[in-house]
Amino acid sequence: MNKPLIAIPMGDPAGIGPEIVVKAIADEQVQKTAVCLVIGDQRALTHAMQVCQLSLRIHPVTSPDQAVDEAGVLNLIDLANADPEVYTIGQVSALCGQAAFEYIAKSIELANAKKVDAVATTPINKESLRAGNVPFIGHTEIFAELTQTQDPLTMFEVHGMRVFFLSRHVSLRKACDMVKKDRIIDYVKRCTEALRRLGISSGTMAIAGLNPHSGEHGLFGDEEVTDVEPAVLELKAQGYDVVGPVGADSVFHLALQGHYHSVLSLYHDQGHIATKTLDFERTIAITNGLPFLRTSVDHGTAFNIAGKGIASAVSMVEAILLAAKYAPYFQSDSSQVSGLL
Repeated sequence: MNKPLIAIPMGDPAGIGPEIVVKAIADEQVQKTAVCLVIGDQRALTHAMQVCQLSLRIHPVTSPDQAVDEAGVLNLIDLANADPEVYTIGQVSALCGQAAFEYIAKSIELANAKKVDAVATTPINKESLRAGNVPFIGHTEIFAELTQTQDPLTMFEVHGMRVFFLSRHVSLRKACDMVKKDRIIDYVKRCTEALRRLGISSGTMAIAGLNPHSGEHGLFGDEEVTDVEPAVLELKAQGYDVVGPVGADSVFHLALQGHYHSVLSLYHDQGHIATKTLDFERTIAITNGLPFLRTSVDHGTAFNIAGKGIASAVSMVEAILLAAKYAPYFQSDSSQVSGLL
């Protein structure tokens, strides 16, 4: 069976993106599982190999069908847009923000054209994006706009536990206001469809409680009574396998034990804390609802250690492996890659 072809935008050149990319490409498990195509700048990647003390052969290509499946080879579409004379590693830079956006945009172009099987993204810096006049706050917003996707779903996966989020980057006060019956119903339906697309068609979804102990039937907080419980009843009546509210102090533990195939977290930090405390480096984000599969590391550019060769590539490796795991469930007309047979 052919290996999936995974596009990897290099990330912010001034951050740890280039380093974790070259380390991941050199990883034996990655080499056995996927063919990787990096979109980036050859100069930044060459420097990353030097500081990481790695020796990979860069194979420049202009299209995905020119990529080769060979150990020790880094397939690269070189956008040559990050002149190391212009930026400083570890610092916010307009040039690097713009360059990072261009890598992502190119990977989306290839995925939209079904020339790659999935995209696994690396860290970008919000301040650098803003300095580079990139009109997006982060990856999800870029992917949504360039694929014309309305409100894409974020799902975390770590050690088999899957967590969706009812809201993302909003204040906690606003997140609480977004816990509404109709929104929960909509999200459960969309999350269920997203899981089916990943090949997961059976199992129970749990909806986390918002208040301590799910509000104890309205004793301290009534969102569970007014919105969560009515949403669950209506979803069950429509045939959805869903339970809730389940107290947030236990729902993630129960999901990890296999009682639930997924959890709908009611706000950003509720699910982030649960997954990242379990295993920070192996918590991988999947953006659902796009026309193609996108996975991502869930850490930042780590400017404080960039350029030192010490950044861990565990999360990057996991993002590539997860992309390879789920890619077969996404129909793709990807061109065959040289040397795969």
